[in-house]
Amino acid sequence: MPRGYAIDDTSKWTDFKVIDFDLKPEEDDDVTIAIECCGVCGSDVHTISGGWGELAVPAVIPGHEIVGKVTAVGSAVKDMKVGDRVGVGAQVGSCGTCFPCKGGDEQYCIGDDATGKSMVDTYNSKYVDGSIAQGGYSTAIRAHQQFVFPIPDGISNEDAASMLCGGLTVYSPLLRNGAGPGKKVAIVGLGGLGHYAVLFAVAMGCDVTVISHSPRKKDDAMKMGAKDFIATGDEPEWYKRFGRKEQPFDLIVSTASSNAVDVPSVLSTLTVHGKAVFVGMPEDPLQDLRVQHLAGNGCALASSHIGSKVEALKMLKLADEQKIKPWVEVMPMSQCSIAVKRVHEGDVKYRFVLQNDFEKKD
Repeated sequence: MPRGYAIDDTSKWTDFKVIDFDLKPEEDDDVTIAIECCGVCGSDVHTISGGWGELAVPAVIPGHEIVGKVTAVGSAVKDMKVGDRVGVGAQVGSCGTCFPCKGGDEQYCIGDDATGKSMVDTYNSKYVDGSIAQGGYSTAIRAHQQFVFPIPDGISNEDAASMLCGGLTVYSPLLRNGAGPGKKVAIVGLGGLGHYAVLFAVAMGCDVTVISHSPRKKDDAMKMGAKDFIATGDEPEWYKRFGRKEQPFDLIVSTASSNAVDVPSVLSTLTVHGKAVFVGMPEDPLQDLRVQHLAGNGCALASSHIGSKVEALKMLKLADEQKIKPWVEVMPMSQCSIAVKRVHEGDVKYRFVLQNDFEKKD
């Protein structure tokens, strides 16, 4: 029986307990995976700490940046077989019949009233039959083939893992908004998401600027390929440069998980009809935003939710071809309490990956 590290009380969100759990009943489109490693995402902390609300299930095994080996496939599974190395991100199911699903945007599934099927997150979620979806701080997972991604041979388990949420979350808006040669892109925040946004935007040929509160991470940003770094705490009127002395941004991707971002100032640095996409999700609402802040340059404020399978495969192909190397720290899965606490404190450069050590622990 699969085992995993679970939280059942958001007031004790670092007090993981090892539990046994059942995988969902096997169906023809399902892929069963023996987990080898799993990334630690900021979403894990927001969920188990109660920052995004109460737990939806009695005990949550977090983790949605999963890499492992296929141990079983259903009769309808294509392009994957037992022994293949694959990954799973932040979603394991959808209705498959709503307009977003049929249009290749299954990450925006709105559900099907006729079947009762809807989006299933990798953890803290339930299937239509009541089965609980548990995540990757564990020994095994079962997911619909649409949400299982073959990993290229040129990418290690540890490097692939956090691409499956952290990487995909920023790659999708970059891809969908034309990031490429000749585009000037700003990344707000240089954390787990932000570091991926820089790496992918640079690999796509963009001129990249990092915007952060302090100059503390400037050297890291430059090593990742950024052309410029703005420390807003040191330059309170930084935004006044753009559109006057300096070329404005075509695209801004905000990865900040704090609502302290000065959204009106950020929007003012966009080119006419430019777009700012917020993928960091603060626990509190954004502040001081009015429609007038959009009208000055006709800009758009948007968000984005993980990515589709098509986008995941393109991202992995780009990472393989461009030899993109994320900044990760690898730890034994049994140290997940330490990892989530350090993520909460911002003490990581820039993603943790947990290696399954259940057998060694036993």
